[in-house]
Amino acid sequence: MKSLFDIKRFKLYAWVGLGIVCMCIIQETHVEHKGFFTALSDCLWLTAYLTLVNYVLYEYSFPRMRWRRFYIAILVFVLYIFLFTEGFHLWALLGYVLRVNVDYIEPGSKHHDLSAESSFSIPAAIFFGIASIIYNNVKLRHTAQQLRIEKQTAELSYLKSQTNPHFLFNTLNNIYALARDKSDLAPETILRLSKILRYMLYETSGPYIAIGEELKIIGDYIALEKLRYDESLRVNFNYNIEDMNQSVPPLLLMPLVENAFKHGVSETRVQPFVDIHLSVVSRRLVFFVRNSREESSGNGQVKENIGLSNLRRQLELLYTDYSLSLDHPAAEFSATLTINLASHV
Repeated sequence: MKSLFDIKRFKLYAWVGLGIVCMCIIQETHVEHKGFFTALSDCLWLTAYLTLVNYVLYEYSFPRMRWRRFYIAILVFVLYIFLFTEGFHLWALLGYVLRVNVDYIEPGSKHHDLSAESSFSIPAAIFFGIASIIYNNVKLRHTAQQLRIEKQTAELSYLKSQTNPHFLFNTLNNIYALARDKSDLAPETILRLSKILRYMLYETSGPYIAIGEELKIIGDYIALEKLRYDESLRVNFNYNIEDMNQSVPPLLLMPLVENAFKHGVSETRVQPFVDIHLSVVSRRLVFFVRNSREESSGNGQVKENIGLSNLRRQLELLYTDYSLSLDHPAAEFSATLTINLASHV
């Protein structure tokens, strides 16, 4: 349950009250021709009352009002009409007696006209209400933004938790194939895998990593895959990077490289190849991967695996300016990823 007094919320009303005091002083000095200190005393005394009443109205009464209990709502409405008119008049009268609300009213009047009080209290109540609505709206948007960020962070973590085991599963399959054939390359494969595992455990926990480190892990993965093939496999990996310390999300590029080997050259019987080119210039990343594949009589549509699907979703969450295009002529498959790294969300 919300407490009656919240110091953080009350500060908002105090600042709004200060604004009303400033406007009141201008009115009293220029229109009523009062002295500055007299106007200051009058305005502080009257605004203190309005600040407290409006704080209770907007922070306690309105949030707890249930319009289904119509009679209670009517009673609350009448109460606040009294507080903004007769109650405000009595407060002004008290200030006159204490000599802090000089010449605001004449206490001897038996039939005091409340229009002077209401012309001050009602607009002030509207002003407090508008300020409260604006503050609540800004706070609500901030909370929604925080929830959106937390949701995106959780989803990115989930996507990584899917991608990393998927990547390891494919690599372990490679090692199993070598071990089954009693290949002398199995120990070297395990050694390279350990380097990749170390990278994934200690370097990919943060949101960014230097592009130079990402290049190393891509190179290790390519070397690991090449152990499975003979000299017939042609791999061309080159890059043009303006700044090796440029930050990128870890393992973001790996699904395209992995896809080229697992769904490309591993299924190619004649002259398998993989061409990889990475360019990062003026914070614009272009990653091109082309690989051989067996000719298919399908309808030409690309069925995306978990790696490519996760990559697309990560791009949606991370950047506002990017494109991922896939091309699949007769015996080839190519992917082109373009990212404006400055468009990070």
